[in-house]
Amino acid sequence: MAAVPRAAGRPTGSPRGSRLTIAAAALCLLHGGLWRSGGRSPGLMSDCSPARRKICRGRRRRMAAAGPVCKCPRTRLPVGGASALCVFVLCWLYIFPVYRLPDEKEVVQGVLLQQGKAWRSNQTAVTGFRKQLEDCCDPGQLFAMTKQNSPLGKNLWFDGEFLHSVTIDNATYSLFPQATPFQLPLKKCSVVGNGGILKKSGCGRQIDQADFVMRCNLPPLSSEYTKDVGSKTQLVTANPSIIEKRFQNLLWSRKTFVDSVKVYNHSYIYMPAFSMKTGTEPSLRVYYTLEDFGANQTVLFANPNFLRDIGKFWKSRGIHAKRLSTGLFLVSAALGLCEEVTIYGFWPFSVDLHGRFISHHYYDNVLPDSGFHAMPEEFLQLWFLHKNGVLRMQLEQCEAPLLQSSA
Repeated sequence: MAAVPRAAGRPTGSPRGSRLTIAAAALCLLHGGLWRSGGRSPGLMSDCSPARRKICRGRRRRMAAAGPVCKCPRTRLPVGGASALCVFVLCWLYIFPVYRLPDEKEVVQGVLLQQGKAWRSNQTAVTGFRKQLEDCCDPGQLFAMTKQNSPLGKNLWFDGEFLHSVTIDNATYSLFPQATPFQLPLKKCSVVGNGGILKKSGCGRQIDQADFVMRCNLPPLSSEYTKDVGSKTQLVTANPSIIEKRFQNLLWSRKTFVDSVKVYNHSYIYMPAFSMKTGTEPSLRVYYTLEDFGANQTVLFANPNFLRDIGKFWKSRGIHAKRLSTGLFLVSAALGLCEEVTIYGFWPFSVDLHGRFISHHYYDNVLPDSGFHAMPEEFLQLWFLHKNGVLRMQLEQCEAPLLQSSA
């Protein structure tokens, strides 16, 4: 039996220098400078005599690239202080190591090398990875808030808000289903991102052939897109920020909102009501709006314990971001809930595999806020799972344009 591959913390990113190399270099520079100055650190120009200052200026012009060379005897750094500083540098580099992610060209080349190989599911790897998810996060039980996992009186800590919690009262408890409303395990699942790589992909039919389809952030599914992204939906996420910006927090746009989500048919709308304080009210407004209008959609509230644990799970594997993207949350859930997972539209780069420019989303080119998510890091982790047979990532066309036109 092949060994179960553990999701590597940094699958393809290369370090600018190993932690020990960088730390050793810093240590040598510090101690080298102290040795040359007899335990003294470089002083400030204001501490030098006029003659000394003049000499320093001349030397600094000639040897700027060599670093500090002028020592002023008034400022001294005890050797013990230097040691403490070295320890601090070592700890900092251990906790916050510097890694260089490959650029777009390197990623595309790496993917192209793999594209000629037939993808095969590795059941051993699938089972092993699912076991890791169950041990840390238990998606089957904790994916959504239910009466079983969130009883009356429970103190619920928000995952995105520091030291903020709510106690589950009768009103909140009544919003939850009795248990996870899916017949587990789900069989074949499609997780559909919103990447521009889906344009002209012809993947709509293949996406809809899955037993369970998950989508991100209320994406458009009008007729101009369905041939590429499909029309089937069992679960779709909705960030509270979308409700605020697109539907004015449902203060005046309730009917517009209800009409807009009809395209998702009998689906679950998955919302993080208990992640941040600002997201609670919009999420509850969605719940009551759909209930008041007798809509076909049902709101499921994300369990903050699941979101927190998934965040820790991926952070331990090298993803450093303020928060995981919605797409990675969904893929993580799917890997714990589904027997077979195929993902579409997960490509955070500006060119496709043939070097052609593509928009950020299949429906627009609005870029995300810089620094909030770590999309390239997430992609590399998912690509690692693809190569190891844990999930399948669709990056090429599913149907050629000629076949699409005759369908």
